[in-house]
Amino acid sequence: MRKRLYIALLHSPVYNKGYEVITTSVTNLDVHDISRAARTYGVKRYFLVHPQETQRQLVEEMIRYWVTGFGSEYNPDRQEALKLLELVADIEEAQRRIEELEGQTALTVVTDARVHARSVSYQEMRERISRGDMPYLVLFGTGWGLVKEEIEKADVILHPIEADSDYNHLSVRSAVAIILDRLMGSWR
Repeated sequence: MRKRLYIALLHSPVYNKGYEVITTSVTNLDVHDISRAARTYGVKRYFLVHPQETQRQLVEEMIRYWVTGFGSEYNPDRQEALKLLELVADIEEAQRRIEELEGQTALTVVTDARVHARSVSYQEMRERISRGDMPYLVLFGTGWGLVKEEIEKADVILHPIEADSDYNHLSVRSAVAIILDRLMGSWR
């Protein structure tokens, strides 16, 4: 399979639990764990999207420590994973970078905890990705999820992750890992 999959973690615009539009803070675990999942599943680039320069600078310090500093010697596996991480101010910047790398605009795929009329199955999305004819950018939201406008303008909406439970509030790190496994895993 020619993998042309990119992922992005959006910190803005997202909802808080009152469904107000907010900007969330970066968490250390999202930086490390999502980078490791991205590397494991062959994602070409993990874009961390944050509009605030101070938050991006904080992540740059973490990346330097693990990629070129003491952390690179202490844990080379983490260094390899964090090399996939790229900081951008907005989705448009991530799209520009993909176009530079691929020579094509990526189709956007969003995730949401709700089913939409346009929702597609993981199997259908997996088949599209496996054709290798287009790059795809899967957007993940922090907080209480991506704003309605981002979902509506996406090219593809994935079905939500569902379990046989009345509880549905996964961490974004867990959701990324599950979705990457469904889209790129080697299971049959």
